[in-house]
Amino acid sequence: MLRHLYRRARHYALGGRYTLQMSGIIIPIVDQRSQRGLAIPSLTRPLAGGTLADTRGRQIRDLRISVTDRCNFRCTYCMPKEVFDSNYPYLPHNEVLTFEEITRVARIAVGLGVKKIRLTGGEPLMRRGIEDLVGMLATIDGIDLTLTTNGSALKAKAVQLKAAGLDRLTVSLDSLDDATFRAMNDVDFPVAKVLEAIDAANAAGFEQVKINMVVKRGVNDHQIVDMARYFRNGKNIVRFIEFMDVGSTNGWRMDDVIASREVVERINAVFPCAPANPNHVGEVAKRWKYQDAGGASAGEFGVISSVTEAFCGTCTRARLSTDGSIYTCLFAQKGYDIKSMLRSGVDEADDDAIAAALGGIWQQRRDNYSETRTAETAKERKVEMSFIGG
Repeated sequence: MLRHLYRRARHYALGGRYTLQMSGIIIPIVDQRSQRGLAIPSLTRPLAGGTLADTRGRQIRDLRISVTDRCNFRCTYCMPKEVFDSNYPYLPHNEVLTFEEITRVARIAVGLGVKKIRLTGGEPLMRRGIEDLVGMLATIDGIDLTLTTNGSALKAKAVQLKAAGLDRLTVSLDSLDDATFRAMNDVDFPVAKVLEAIDAANAAGFEQVKINMVVKRGVNDHQIVDMARYFRNGKNIVRFIEFMDVGSTNGWRMDDVIASREVVERINAVFPCAPANPNHVGEVAKRWKYQDAGGASAGEFGVISSVTEAFCGTCTRARLSTDGSIYTCLFAQKGYDIKSMLRSGVDEADDDAIAAALGGIWQQRRDNYSETRTAETAKERKVEMSFIGG
């Protein structure tokens, strides 16, 4: 685990950069918040008809919005406590986008073709008044409004979120084994409370909750079949995610990756399953349906294969970071500063300038990191997932 790797590690601020020092070796960790944003490109063609395509013809469809860079978990693959400790300098309140600013960007993005908005973090339920933001976004016509949470505060918030207009929920749950789950979240949070939160969400009207399990070899892969068994006959759907080299702090190695095909093989050996068609273009999870003796479906699960079966060619996601930058790839190194435009006095009655900025960014997008991933690219300094959402 990462904790063992960095047992004697310490991190400190140095010239706007965070570092890990271990046995005399300094590993630089980029603090993207101190980096100047990329220059916003001009439109290459006029905006028209609510469709916006990049250089590969990929249309924008999804906007993921990180509402906070804070989280109460210290998952070893996302926010290891050796880096994100009590001294870590989170964004000050005035640097975080307001609910009004988030809603403004979202409304403009929907006008450019976005159909789905996902609220992420950090842990989005740590943002005070998150249900108010949900209510504001729910007034935008024609969107699928979703949220991803670690579940720690969901039991108390589920009814409010549903009443505010949230359509769907995803809960991160990396193991049903309590000892494994506590070790992975690294704050000793019990798995039983997350399962209670999922039940509470179902009772509040979220009929189908998606469960995300990041699978890491030798850490929680022994839980694959148990997770499939637990959720097999219910409406909730578990999705198994390959361990990815997001950010620069999770100690990623290819040897730790369990390929999705192996996940399917393990499940199929116990519960026969068959591939199912995607729900929509650009869906990242490949769907598999369980088959009973007569061939009828008894439920389904999904696999997300960013490492071994890259889906860059159909990626439709843009990300709005906590501090108001647009990122066009989960593995990006820098983003495009939109917050400066929001706070520069651009009249809310005329959002053409911001729409043109978003349009120019997307039209010139050419990201394909997962198609070109190597051991060397995995070492590149990238924005942390907790800052732009998963």
